[in-house]
Amino acid sequence: MAEKLIGKDIAPPDLVAKITGRAKYAEDFRAEGMVFAKMLLSPMPHARVRRIDTSRAERMEGVVGVLLPDDVPQPEPPAEPVLAREPVFEGQPVLAVAAVTEQIAADAIEQVRVDFEPLPFVLDPLDSLRPGGPNAHVQGNVRVRGEDGTEWRDHKWTETDFAAAATADRLPMGEPVVEWSRGDVDAAFANAEVIVEETIVHQSLTHHPMEPRTSMAYWQNGKLFAFTSTQSTARTKGALANALDMDPEDVVLVAEYCGGGFGSKISGSTLMRLPAIFSRKINRPVMLRVTRYEETYIGRARPGFQGWVKMGFRGDGKVTALDLYLVEEGGAYGSGDNGTAGVVADLTYQPDNVRVRSVSVFTNTPPKSAQRGPGGAQIISMLEPILDKGARELGMDRLEIRKLNAPRPDVRFGPRDMGLTSVHAVEALAQGGEAFGWEEKKVLSGRRNGTKVTGVGIGLSPYTAGSRGYDGLLLLRPDGKLQVHQGIGNLGTHSIADTARPAAEILGLDWDQVEIVWGDSSRGLPRSSVQAGSQTTHAHTRANHAAATDARSKIQEIAAGTLGGAPGDYVLDGGRVFHRSNQSRGMSFGQVAERAIELGGTYDGHVLPEDIHAETVAAAGGLAGQGLMGVARDNYGGDGGVYSWVAGFAVVELDVETGIVDVTEYTGYADCGTVVHPRSLGAQILGGSIQGMGMAMSQRWVFDPKWGVPLAKRLYTARPPGILDVPLEMSWGAVGIPDPQTPVGAKGIGEPPVGAGAAAIASAVADALGGRCLCRTPLTPDIILAELEGLEPPFSRTATHVG
Repeated sequence: MAEKLIGKDIAPPDLVAKITGRAKYAEDFRAEGMVFAKMLLSPMPHARVRRIDTSRAERMEGVVGVLLPDDVPQPEPPAEPVLAREPVFEGQPVLAVAAVTEQIAADAIEQVRVDFEPLPFVLDPLDSLRPGGPNAHVQGNVRVRGEDGTEWRDHKWTETDFAAAATADRLPMGEPVVEWSRGDVDAAFANAEVIVEETIVHQSLTHHPMEPRTSMAYWQNGKLFAFTSTQSTARTKGALANALDMDPEDVVLVAEYCGGGFGSKISGSTLMRLPAIFSRKINRPVMLRVTRYEETYIGRARPGFQGWVKMGFRGDGKVTALDLYLVEEGGAYGSGDNGTAGVVADLTYQPDNVRVRSVSVFTNTPPKSAQRGPGGAQIISMLEPILDKGARELGMDRLEIRKLNAPRPDVRFGPRDMGLTSVHAVEALAQGGEAFGWEEKKVLSGRRNGTKVTGVGIGLSPYTAGSRGYDGLLLLRPDGKLQVHQGIGNLGTHSIADTARPAAEILGLDWDQVEIVWGDSSRGLPRSSVQAGSQTTHAHTRANHAAATDARSKIQEIAAGTLGGAPGDYVLDGGRVFHRSNQSRGMSFGQVAERAIELGGTYDGHVLPEDIHAETVAAAGGLAGQGLMGVARDNYGGDGGVYSWVAGFAVVELDVETGIVDVTEYTGYADCGTVVHPRSLGAQILGGSIQGMGMAMSQRWVFDPKWGVPLAKRLYTARPPGILDVPLEMSWGAVGIPDPQTPVGAKGIGEPPVGAGAAAIASAVADALGGRCLCRTPLTPDIILAELEGLEPPFSRTATHVG
């Protein structure tokens, strides 16, 4: 549909505010009488609070109040409490103190005395699965589906399971909690030309958003005013209201900017409730500024996997069988990345026969949650080197084996036998390979220059890329400007502006005639998707397209009613509506907005569609009578899941004396439908791929196995890639074929680049090692050197949290 705005590079509306420092993040807000809160964190990985003495802290000058576990709801485990009586990981908040300055609050925390009773803890899921092994929660170590929903289980494997694995030097595989299959896997392996079998490990790593999850809150006339860091503004308002048992209309949420979340702040965070509850108790505004040290504990982490895979190939390279077993480190409150991982593996390699088994185990480590491509990024980085190994044994080109096994438009996959709206993974591989120069680059494999050996790798990574059925809300004002109201959050991905482009296109407006309204629920924000899972571009180009279509019809009706003729006779362009036979026979949009206010009813928002969400009804109600309103639910429908793809290609140089890997070149090529904003798309593809490189090469949790405490507590101890780690040569491209089931043709792209970047690096390192798959991430110098020098690594093949 694009002509004027879709597919063009346009500066985002928040650019000047960010450059000049006027952009206000959660910790930049102030309120009269505001005090500062500091938290006391558990020093143990699992403990019970026996007694708390705050008397000395409360006597300090400047201390305003104390918040204890008894002051906050204590949900049934494994739900996360705001403050815990039984902390299940080191760093979990136990209490908070508020004072007139942050320094006084911090000093007061040092005066609090807490009597902790140590409890058994577990860091490695395999330790918990052993007979008699410790559990992360007193209730058990896994949650399983029962007749009355999910329930706790003390899930243990047998000594025989572990003994058999030790003999075979592989992952032990006892009774799974989740299992699904298709076809006859054992028969397929019996007939396979080549079989590759490996134990695979992906260590957990922290999210590291630039902005910690700081929040400030106060109460006024029965309403809560909350300022927080979140990925999804409208949905966070609802989440906060629900957590505090409030009517959503009694909550005003302000979240204009978010300095990153990567899945850890999808609907805010548990911690955002603390200032709200504390403020209600002491009747003063409360600011909770979270330090980087605290963020590393309280923020989220990508779950780790200990796994085993067996992949069978036909003589021509077709994957005929895939058998996958995953043990997931679920952290303190559990995770579901193991389920997604199996689905993504089935989708990417399209095996004729597949079996997926898994168990997610609670551990006494910081909470785990979705992180950019959850489940998919881990499994792709683990399995792509396995596919390479099969290609080498078959004597096949590594790009060709991917093109052979990548899904086509008639794809079916997963335990629910899903299909997709569109898939052009083969095109992404082919076009990306050409742009990268695969035929020329692959001959560099194994080439040595001094101490450095060249490796070349590929990674093909998919992930969900859209959802349906959300609301759009527009207001055409008497000054002729169009307001597009956005309930999505502002993470710096340009979504708040880019998804509004279809509205301007349909109404024939230039971009300088459009104003984006976001980040403050008091300004009227419609029902929106969470900004996660790459839903936003697909969901809200559709929603805003629907609202603009509604507005266009109303504009044409007003023009016809005022100037004569039929609505279909009128054209919209440049802020005017005019008869197609005579441009002078028209009205300005400002005149149309004034006429809409006079007419009232559906035209100015006093009468609303019956199918829009209650949140949108409330938002539109606050705007009624201010201009011509376009409001509609996305009813375009669709059949199948929405997925995007990135094919990543990398060149690395591995120093055989130090084990250090330098990434010298990278190309990412995407299948994401219509390109809405080229410059932003390039940033997503390359930025996400770099994040994946960190996952593959440097980032991880490291724990002291005796005391159960983390050793990587700072940014630099689990460092993401910096500017000196970025390849000098980076390029990107897009297939650009529109998705046929959305009017704009666009799909999301935030998730797939991570797996592509990680897998391309893992594959390239294996290539530099002569095809030897180390089959674990991150690929740090010590692990690589042990392989190069033929040494036994200082830990077992399945060990996790190692440094």
